[in-house]
Amino acid sequence: MIKVSVILPIYNVGPYLDDAFKSLINQTLQDIEIIAVNDGATDNSQEYIDKYKTIDSRIKCIKQNNQGLSGARNTGMKYIQGEYVYFMDSDDILELNALEICYTNAKNNEADVCLFDADIFYEKNASTIPWDYDRSSALKEGNKYNGEELFNYLIDIQLHKAVVWLQFIKWDYLKKIHLNFYQGIIHEDEHFTPQLLLQTNNIYYINKKFIKHRVRSSSIQGKSYSKRNINCYLTVIDELLKWRDTPIIHKFAKYTLSKVFYTGHQIPFKEKPAVFWRALKSGYLKYIGLKSAIVFWFKK
Repeated sequence: MIKVSVILPIYNVGPYLDDAFKSLINQTLQDIEIIAVNDGATDNSQEYIDKYKTIDSRIKCIKQNNQGLSGARNTGMKYIQGEYVYFMDSDDILELNALEICYTNAKNNEADVCLFDADIFYEKNASTIPWDYDRSSALKEGNKYNGEELFNYLIDIQLHKAVVWLQFIKWDYLKKIHLNFYQGIIHEDEHFTPQLLLQTNNIYYINKKFIKHRVRSSSIQGKSYSKRNINCYLTVIDELLKWRDTPIIHKFAKYTLSKVFYTGHQIPFKEKPAVFWRALKSGYLKYIGLKSAIVFWFKK
């Protein structure tokens, strides 16, 4: 029986695949499958996939034309045979006991979702990010968390982390709520994670940093802010409000868009009217707030 399915989207990450695959095939939990989705890579990524498929029969490879991170993850989900699923970034490194500890914890607690933390390391010339992935000061291992209460709490203390590579998820739960990744945007985890958390009262936290998260100079996080970032966040809020027009989603919209537009002062001035007008037409000025709006327009 396959206990854990790992979905590994791959697009032009050849230099990092040795690290990623080694951290997966050497997991202490042996009953896993690794679903590598080649999302139209144009570098030598497929050579690495083939190399590790020869070494380890637990690796499956699916090839497709480029559909972006969401499309690759959604494709991978079609092939899941495990009890639990983990979405890994192909340039990250997973601690060798991570899946075993997560699986044991999830089974013992009958958890729908287990959360954990990460360490960050930087590639040369990558921009430093002004946050971390450590919630150990706020969450207690062994506690059972209600999703809405947890989501609300993490927003209040500014520790909400949307990234899916900090989540270990029961596959039956994911199927039950019919959740997949919204395609055509970046920041897709901001759309996925609220829906994941808000539909369960069965969440546990594991006080471990299981992931070494690489920040690359060419990654989304390593690139400068652009109007695309803002437009994709606006799409996230549009879609979440279609899903549930509730106080917690409104709170999340304020938490998110106030930061997005504060940071948005970095984009070229000529690009500002279109994204601000989109937010204004959608009635989102109440989420952006006066301070962030002023910074957006006038900070240089």
